[in-house]
Amino acid sequence: MHCPFCRDGESKVVDSRLSQPTEIRRRRECLQCTRRFTTYERIEQAPMKVIKKEGLRVPFDREKIRAGLEKACYKRPVGNEQIDEIISTVEQEVYQGFEREVPSMVIGEKVFELLKEVDQVAFVRFASVYREFKDVNDFVDELSPMLKERGRL
Repeated sequence: MHCPFCRDGESKVVDSRLSQPTEIRRRRECLQCTRRFTTYERIEQAPMKVIKKEGLRVPFDREKIRAGLEKACYKRPVGNEQIDEIISTVEQEVYQGFEREVPSMVIGEKVFELLKEVDQVAFVRFASVYREFKDVNDFVDELSPMLKERGRL
C-alpha cells in the first residue's frame, strides 16, 4: 500500500475492523512520513451478472444503484450513510441469494423495500422511474397501500 502523502510503499496497520459486511476498514501509518490514512478493502467475490429486462447481461455495479438512490433522495433528509447502508444490504442479499446471475427486477425490488422504510418521498420518486409510471393513476395505485396503512384513505 502506497502512502497517499509521500508515496512510500511501506506502512503498518494500526487498526482494522469491518465497516460493512463485505468491507474491511484499515487505519494505516506510513513508516516514512508517519502520517495516517484509511484504506477500505472489499472482499472479492465471483463476478455477478445482472439480467436486464431485455435479456442483456451486464456486470453488477453498486454505483448504478447509488446513482438511482441519489436521484430519488435529492433534496431529501437522507444521508450518504443511509444510502451506503441500502446499497450494502442489497449487495449482500444478492451475493447470498444468487450464485452468478440476478434479475434486475430482484435488485430493484430490494432497493424499493429498503427505501420505503427510509423516506417515503424518495420511495415514490424511485418507484415512478423503476415501475415506469405513465400517469397519475399509477401513483395513486402505488400510494394506496401506504395511505391505508396510515389510516388516511
